[in-house]
Amino acid sequence: MLAYPVNLKKEGKWLIVSFPDIPEGHSNGTSLEDALAMAADALAAAISFYFDRSEAVPLPTKPKAGQHTVALPLSVSAKVLLWNEMIRQNVKPAELARRMGISRQAAQRLTNIRHATKIDTIADAMEVLGSGVRLVVKTVAAA
Repeated sequence: MLAYPVNLKKEGKWLIVSFPDIPEGHSNGTSLEDALAMAADALAAAISFYFDRSEAVPLPTKPKAGQHTVALPLSVSAKVLLWNEMIRQNVKPAELARRMGISRQAAQRLTNIRHATKIDTIADAMEVLGSGVRLVVKTVAAA
């Protein structure tokens, strides 16, 4: 999953959240947990602007020591990577549909981060673009 570092700033009773990699994303909350939860929605909304403008989405930079991050859900992370590859190759959704043998409507759903898509379908799209999807699973030992 893509995890974006956040900047936190206290202003009165509010904790303001911003994303150095996605300057369009801002949120706030009254506690750290609240602010980070609200930031997840703000991040997804801000990323959708890149899709709307047909621009590549900036990928997250490495967080500084102790810096909090907000992770995108796996399917949204995969769609961002698919979108960026489409932009890099100058492939429009209609061309992706043709290459995959699917309808234009189905390809439009693949490039809509608000639409739930099976990760296997996104992986198929990446394959037709000549890129692959690799899932790396990290396990954490119980304390």
